[in-house]
Amino acid sequence: MEYYLYIKSFHLIFVITWFAGLFYIPRLFVYQIEAFYKPSPDKEILGKQLKLMTKRLWYIITWPSAILATLFAIWLLVLQPYWLEQSWMQVKLGFVVLLIIYHLKTHQYFRQLQQDEVKKTSSFMRIWNEGATFILFAVIFLVVLKSAINWVWGVIGIIVLGVLIMLGFKLYKNIRDKNPEA
Repeated sequence: MEYYLYIKSFHLIFVITWFAGLFYIPRLFVYQIEAFYKPSPDKEILGKQLKLMTKRLWYIITWPSAILATLFAIWLLVLQPYWLEQSWMQVKLGFVVLLIIYHLKTHQYFRQLQQDEVKKTSSFMRIWNEGATFILFAVIFLVVLKSAINWVWGVIGIIVLGVLIMLGFKLYKNIRDKNPEA
């Protein structure tokens, strides 16, 4: 079972790159949405460049990482099926399902923006950007603590983090309204 640690390493590498893509792409969506409302030729120049950047990030890094992280996770569960009986793993898999839903919804936003359909505001995307962060916190606490009970404290921490992030958004928006170059 020496290869088990290699499989686990690859799983972690692809989880990290998957999250990197999920952290960055909503930020690119913010810039795309803001560029959409700029005057010509800025709108066209920025729009074209940001579409290319998001397309490369999404299809070259994020989607392959999601698929490979999932395949290595399944392989790990095949090698260690008793994990499925543990409550912390069941809760973790619930958060993984939420992550997959978040990924698919992000893909929907990606497709809309690639077609110049701006249906969300840049403020919405700033908040959407934190979705993966909340899921990451929950999963890390579950994996490290290996307790379905202690994850409740992690969720409380996530809620506190969410409140702090919202306050940070409000502060940033106030600063930005006073100084548009910020």
